[in-house]
Amino acid sequence: MLEEKYDFYSPSNIKIHELDTTIKDHLVVMESLDSFTKKHSENVANLVGRICEYMHCNSQFTIHCVIAGYLHDIGKLFIPKEITNKPGKLTDEEYEIMKTHTTLGYQYCMDDLALRPYSDGPWYHHEALNGTGYPRGLRKPDIPYSAQIIRVADEYDAIVTKRQYTTHVNISQTLKELIQDALPSSDVIALDQLKQNERLGKINPKPLKALFKVVIDDTLYEISCVMNYVNYIKDQIKRLKTVKKYEHKMNTTKKAQTKDYYKAGMQLLFEQGENAENYTQVLAEYENALVIRQDRIDKLYDEIKIIKKLKV
Repeated sequence: MLEEKYDFYSPSNIKIHELDTTIKDHLVVMESLDSFTKKHSENVANLVGRICEYMHCNSQFTIHCVIAGYLHDIGKLFIPKEITNKPGKLTDEEYEIMKTHTTLGYQYCMDDLALRPYSDGPWYHHEALNGTGYPRGLRKPDIPYSAQIIRVADEYDAIVTKRQYTTHVNISQTLKELIQDALPSSDVIALDQLKQNERLGKINPKPLKALFKVVIDDTLYEISCVMNYVNYIKDQIKRLKTVKKYEHKMNTTKKAQTKDYYKAGMQLLFEQGENAENYTQVLAEYENALVIRQDRIDKLYDEIKIIKKLKV
């Protein structure tokens, strides 16, 4: 059975290799990151570029954000591997070390004249608009807009990766969690100044709304991939049902020549690994796969309806 081919993110993403060639040599260092962090960095950069497109940012600012997003976790080069690759939850001490990737990444960029303009990615991507982020606890007016966009993409991909999403079914739950980060806290805060800061939320709702559109695009892309596979499955079912029809005619005819004719027809229709003994099982597997894929398409369309109703 031909395997279904599908990438979680749309292939229409802006690719790092399409960026300005003058900075490519300086981005080679990203190859030194572990594969998990490197893939995450690529995902964030791609998401940032598409968010910027939906926000109608100019091309120069978009490219800046994409590169800064690509470099946002560069500081993890200097974090011990036993911490960055730890499968379980980090201890408090390990978490404090992990948090230093922001300042380490900032310093790395500042030491390279070509990367210096993009130091906002590593330096600010964990800052929160309400002042609850790190490393400096900055608030909205002090956080560059580029970093506000990067944080949205970073949070989204981190959740997607953690939950090991392979489909956009139930992806609206992830977006709902991001909405909570964009809404004011319901906690009562005594000091008016703190309450005012809390109202800002953690992430900017504007790039979050643009992310919704990106996710809808990716969901539609997944639907198109599944539909292509459904068409393949339907062709296989049609072929094997023809085999079944030939077999029935072969078993009901009394003429040896006619039997040989239908038997030869069956052999011509068999694909690699199929034969008269196992084709009915293969047919059943295709029919089951068709039901599963059609159900998935229905659920994906439902996800789009949910996402379109989400409000920030």
